[in-house]
Amino acid sequence: MKKITLGTEKLEVSRLGLGCMGMSAFYTGAGDDDAGSIRTIHRAIDLGVTFFDTAEIYGPYANEELLARAFAGKRDQVVIATKFGTILHRSKDERGLDGSPENVRLSVEGSLRRLQTDHIDLYYQHRMDPGTPIEDTVGALAELIGEGKIGHYGLSEAAPETIRRANAVHPVTAIQTEYSLWSRDPEAEILPTVRELGIGFVPYSPLGRGFLTGTIRSLDELAPDDFRRFNPRFEGDNLEANIRIVEQVDAVAREAGATPGQVALAWLLAQGDDIAPIPGTRRVENLEQNVAADELELSPEQLERLGSVAPAVGDRYADMSPLNR
Repeated sequence: MKKITLGTEKLEVSRLGLGCMGMSAFYTGAGDDDAGSIRTIHRAIDLGVTFFDTAEIYGPYANEELLARAFAGKRDQVVIATKFGTILHRSKDERGLDGSPENVRLSVEGSLRRLQTDHIDLYYQHRMDPGTPIEDTVGALAELIGEGKIGHYGLSEAAPETIRRANAVHPVTAIQTEYSLWSRDPEAEILPTVRELGIGFVPYSPLGRGFLTGTIRSLDELAPDDFRRFNPRFEGDNLEANIRIVEQVDAVAREAGATPGQVALAWLLAQGDDIAPIPGTRRVENLEQNVAADELELSPEQLERLGSVAPAVGDRYADMSPLNR
């Protein structure tokens, strides 16, 4: 597996990471087979994946605890990224946005305990808190870096101006935002901003929440509580309209002798050497397919065809208000 560095302070990670959310939360089958998820994590390490993404909200807490079990005896082989800011530790651990320095401290101590580690390699603010200046949040994160409790920090779904303000206080190592063949929004402002500032970029949901693999054709395939049932892009006519994207990806996949998911990842990797996507899966066979995308090179003509695919129909979330702030 190839490696890249994120940010001016050069956090080295595998070119493809592993998003671990679906092992414990939000998607069909979450939490049903922790042993299988741990096998997948171990296989990822064997294949050269070093970059693992989680968050305190995944469960809540269950996913961090799962990773602790998976990383027992392997901590020096992995880069752990986790997130804070969507649980109110100052108020009965309810859900909500809190980027206050006090909440940052409470959050990191909880994540360190659950992950059974003395440091977190990359610590993201999961969503921006409009009630706390980003300068205050980053000030607290910089203190934690100085204390060795975190190595680097990042922001998830932050607006360009917020990124600039944060970076002025302390260099941002990575920005995490949804980016894929059906989520191209970052190309307008986010990618130019992070490249100007020398910040790494971590696309989440690089397979369009599994849609770009071609395996989801109906909501009947999803559990009643699966997050995607309530996502505008999977609803009604939107789902039918968005299948056209998969059909175009599938056409290239047949030419390349690859799977649609591999093609979607290869297109994303071709967008720059400062990008480290984190496709998620609970299954070893899916992981192995995803990792193989690291070796897939699409032709310029194929990349151009994929790049001209029309945008997905429907918003990324039912409530877009916490994003790009």
